[in-house]
Amino acid sequence: MSSSPLSKKRRVSGSEPPSGSSRAPAPAVSPSVTPANGMAKNGAEAEIDEGLYSRQLYVLGHEAMKRMQTSNVLVSGLRGLGVEVAKNLVLGGVKSVTLHDPQPAAWADLASQFYLREEDVGRSRAEATLPRLAELNSYVAVSSTREPLSQELLGTFQVVVLTNSSLEEQLWVGDFCHSHGIKLVVADTRGLFGQLFCDFGDDMVVTDPNGEQPLSAMVSMVTKGCPGEVTCLDEARHGFETGDFVTFTEVEGMEELNRCGPVEIRVLGPYTFSIGDTSGFGDYVRGGIVTQVKMPKHIHFKRLRDALAEPEMMVTDFGKAERPPVLHRAWQGLHQFLRQHGRVPRPRHQGDAAEVVALSREVAPGTDLDEDLVRELAFQASGDLAPVNAFIGGLAAQEVMKVPVGFTPITQWLYFDALECLPEENRESLLSEEQCRPRNSRYDGQIAVFGAELQARLGAQKYFVVGAGAIGCELLKNFAMVGLGCGPEGGVTVTDMDTIEKSNLNRQFLFRPWDVTKLKSERAAAAAREMNPALRVCSRTDRVGPDTERVYDDDFFEGLDGVANALDNVDARLYMDRRCVYYRKPLLESGTLGTKGNVQVVIPFLSESYSSSQDPPEKAIPICTLKNFPNAIEHTLQWARDEFEGLFKQPAENVNQYLMDPKFLERTLRLAGTQPLEVLEAVQRSLVSDRPRAWPDCVAWACRHWHRQYSNNIRQLLHNFPPGQKTNSGTLFWSGPKRCPHPLVFDPDNPLHLDYVVAAANLFAQSYGIAGSRDRAAVAELLRHVRVPPFAPKAGVRIHVSDQELQSASAALDDGRLEELKASLPSPEELPGFRMFPIDFEKDDDTNFHMDFIVAASNLRAENYDIPPADRHKSKLIAGKIIPAIATTTAAVVGLACLELFKLVQGHRRLSSYKNAFLNLALPFVGFSEPLACPRNKYYEVEWTLWDRFEVQGLQPDGQEMTLRQFLAYFKKEHRLEITMLSQGVSMLYSFFMPAAKLRERHDQPMSEIVTRVSKKKLGRHVKALVFELCCNDDSDADIEVPYVRYTIR
Repeated sequence: MSSSPLSKKRRVSGSEPPSGSSRAPAPAVSPSVTPANGMAKNGAEAEIDEGLYSRQLYVLGHEAMKRMQTSNVLVSGLRGLGVEVAKNLVLGGVKSVTLHDPQPAAWADLASQFYLREEDVGRSRAEATLPRLAELNSYVAVSSTREPLSQELLGTFQVVVLTNSSLEEQLWVGDFCHSHGIKLVVADTRGLFGQLFCDFGDDMVVTDPNGEQPLSAMVSMVTKGCPGEVTCLDEARHGFETGDFVTFTEVEGMEELNRCGPVEIRVLGPYTFSIGDTSGFGDYVRGGIVTQVKMPKHIHFKRLRDALAEPEMMVTDFGKAERPPVLHRAWQGLHQFLRQHGRVPRPRHQGDAAEVVALSREVAPGTDLDEDLVRELAFQASGDLAPVNAFIGGLAAQEVMKVPVGFTPITQWLYFDALECLPEENRESLLSEEQCRPRNSRYDGQIAVFGAELQARLGAQKYFVVGAGAIGCELLKNFAMVGLGCGPEGGVTVTDMDTIEKSNLNRQFLFRPWDVTKLKSERAAAAAREMNPALRVCSRTDRVGPDTERVYDDDFFEGLDGVANALDNVDARLYMDRRCVYYRKPLLESGTLGTKGNVQVVIPFLSESYSSSQDPPEKAIPICTLKNFPNAIEHTLQWARDEFEGLFKQPAENVNQYLMDPKFLERTLRLAGTQPLEVLEAVQRSLVSDRPRAWPDCVAWACRHWHRQYSNNIRQLLHNFPPGQKTNSGTLFWSGPKRCPHPLVFDPDNPLHLDYVVAAANLFAQSYGIAGSRDRAAVAELLRHVRVPPFAPKAGVRIHVSDQELQSASAALDDGRLEELKASLPSPEELPGFRMFPIDFEKDDDTNFHMDFIVAASNLRAENYDIPPADRHKSKLIAGKIIPAIATTTAAVVGLACLELFKLVQGHRRLSSYKNAFLNLALPFVGFSEPLACPRNKYYEVEWTLWDRFEVQGLQPDGQEMTLRQFLAYFKKEHRLEITMLSQGVSMLYSFFMPAAKLRERHDQPMSEIVTRVSKKKLGRHVKALVFELCCNDDSDADIEVPYVRYTIR
């Protein structure tokens, strides 16, 4: 769900499904290897579809993506875990995915295999799954094979993934793959347990250890010595670590540094580090940029057979650090049981579990073994949980991608368990053999772990999913699989007001190309219903917020059992958090950023809420840096975005208000500082001096504006601050973060200059409703006839050097100029029917000139200041504030969030049972922490938290509503609290310093009437209660903090 308005409607060519079908029909499947799609599009050097992969490209980069497009992957085992891995790989864009699983689909598979339908039971899992996987990405050749696994078959792949396989199979496949340079990933899940193993050969080269952009900093000093010490500008910490390698550019004086290869550093402090011997270099004069270099790292992997005997393990939960070695043995014992009996241990069967314990002991005789943990693995061996598959499947698919991408892999074993999901009390009675026996139901894999009683409770849940983007799609998939809201009393409501765009298809996996331009919530609900027809899901298109509280009202929230956020902005998250605290509903909060992700669970009366702690705000770019002293491409891109708003949106909006709103002038003149002048000058330019009559006028305007920004303004700046000027302290003015600019000379034959004029002229024309042109030759010809007035720098022009100087400068308003502007404006009556067309920035449409303008405007300014330019891809990321995203992270994060759902539905009351999660799949890192308890406050002897409040019944027994006098007296009598101030929202209803006359007037008015009068807003009929904030004194007249009031009026 996005915070932006509904996206423009556009369709991907050739994306319509066959008529009468919501999904493309399944292709015929032959007995051998069957391609399902995309073969024609696959080539040795396939072009990357940036429209589809844009968000993922910001995670992996173009080169890694190209390498990934040469990977042929075999996925063996197509139960819930295998399909999760395959789904993520197809979305990710490997060259081909071949599915291998000759086994027929069974009822139990439906617990988590979201691409099997009830009518597929009895068919080959791989063949039934293939057409639905193939729809995900036409650039990936998806096929299936009925051949048994053989050396001949394996030899055709770069990566092999084994799921649901025997240890014997894993061992021979592991031997063959290791000796033939084929990468191997083995993944398995058993109920609440997961296992992952990687073997990427004798020498895997890691080229990007952390998935982050290389750091850079500006240099202020380099000493001569052994070692030399580098000091960075104290604008921001350099962020380097000891052992990092760096290179230098733009260093003046000690120019030898610019020619050095990567040098290793030792960090001395947040702004300093040492490098090698600089004693023989020239003296440092000024300037320089230091940039981190990612050095290749070589990792040796053992083959599976050797790694079994000498395991190296990644710990996912440091609170359970002792468990992975036990599970390593237990899994081998389980495989031995499977080999001997040809079946898995029966759910909660004591005899089978005891045998697995005995077999696990034989793996390492004479060493300690946590029998309870082994027994639990045996009890759950037939368990199949969609959230665990989502988590392990997300990790496994990311490991496959690391082969071409070069992120740091898992070395080599990963074991995971989520046993805190089991009942906190009465476990023996709730999880008996009878409770957990198979029932020939699609939920048998889940019943084997939790018993039949929880399944019924899941079905009766009512949940609200806010957002149907990547996280929302994964939530709905998991909810459908676990049976949430699938009972007659349950239900899931999903809301999202956005429409589907092509770039969504790369990770919002419930959508298909023919869904583009359709509403996300409607298509997501329909796709989730296909996965489980019993899912009672209702889609809405209302944005959550104060404006829709008559839709999502008291009745709606009070009927919910919980909320799952799938939002992409902090404001909406904070709003939903406040709603959940007010209605005392649990909240599942999750988010991703590239390979990083987090899960927070909010539990009423136990934990703090999402709002209790927040990340520090992003550091804003100083205004003077943007206007006159940029030193990084981020500065020029933000400047270009501001230009876009100031040229093509704000003036048009102001003109329309001037023409339509009689009070516009009066309102404008009341603005602070020089704003009235700036607004009216813009209106005057739009309606008089700059108003175009035809397309050639738009070209002429764009050309003159080019000269103003890239030549004239720079010449004025250099007139004020000449290149050699020194400050009072004797240092050069143009030094440190201030880069000395140079003016550009316009050249219609320069492609970048022409890019700017074509984009700016077309946008300017659009804002006036004039038809533009894409004919570059014709525009270049028009430019030859444009006369640009000569420019001479002016004396007395004030240019502020810092934001502090800007703020302290009190610009006097030129009243004479204001009157002159007002007189020069045509009256609205002189322009009947004239309107302008404000342009809202839209980054994802490559035909609308928006990004063309941003890229050209930014790179021209970068050229002014000798800043390296940015290509369109990077410019879109920064200017469009795009959040990098990849399907693997989303799947893993939502899997962990849905494990918390099991605890919420069971009503776990121990805070230690819940887990907040943090992960970075590039590192790789997975960590868990107990949610923080809600802070406790106290007045008198009454303890309270953010979940507590005063409940006041506004209607009295006589049917009359409580007055302000009665309200104040109630708190004095019932709670020994003297209210000194009382507010509702931003409205002050009462204060002890209120004028006596006003106080007398309000004292005997009903509370709701006071609210209506003060806020000047009527109370909607949906409003059952009001929220009041109090400031109170206790008996000793001391200020005390107290909860809010919920004042019920209906």
